[in-house]
Amino acid sequence: MREKVSVALASYNGEKYIGRQIESILRNLSATDELIVSDDGSQDGTVRVVESFRDPRIKLVQGPGAGVKKNFENAIKNCSGKYIFLSDQDDVWMDGKVDAVLDAFHDCGCPVVVHDCIVVDEEEQEIEGSFYEYRKSGPGRIKNFIKNSYVGCCMAFDSELVKRVIPIPDDIEMHDQWIGLMGERMGKPAFITDRLILFKRHGDNTSDPFHHYPLKKMIHNRLTLMKELLKH
Repeated sequence: MREKVSVALASYNGEKYIGRQIESILRNLSATDELIVSDDGSQDGTVRVVESFRDPRIKLVQGPGAGVKKNFENAIKNCSGKYIFLSDQDDVWMDGKVDAVLDAFHDCGCPVVVHDCIVVDEEEQEIEGSFYEYRKSGPGRIKNFIKNSYVGCCMAFDSELVKRVIPIPDDIEMHDQWIGLMGERMGKPAFITDRLILFKRHGDNTSDPFHHYPLKKMIHNRLTLMKELLKH
């Protein structure tokens, strides 16, 4: 029997997309796995959609109401599996995603696995065939400190990393970059070339790795991140 898998999904006003995402996740999970949905006070029908599945593997928890980073933190804190997969509410997982990522964990004994994806629009029409190629993704502390290629929806990590990354600092910009860089302190991550989700880009996205901040904001974000990394 393989190790238990937890999926940490942060939701907020995702009624339009979350049902399709949950369906795609559940197809990847075994009977003993779990999907933790931390809902951050949705004002639409998101909670109703989640509850409509009536699947014992789904655990709906109340988010802290403090933004996306803390909502993911809350989901992660409620996970009990050996391996934790991060999930946005609006993407679509390919069949075989979990098995491919677990194979990578077993092959390399690494703390973090990142996979490629296909970037699509709201209608699931292809924008970029490979996020890796667009982002020049790959491991490396300095590389990912300067230009982050740790994208949460394409990441999974060993639960041993939780005690290092929680609490996620309030003043950093991105939770996924933080998890990736902290993971690199435990060992070399695996970046596998499998394209395992449809990574959806649309006007309702909470965060967007295709968006570039002004230079001043970018410098501020890196200095803040450096301060927190040095503290830890």
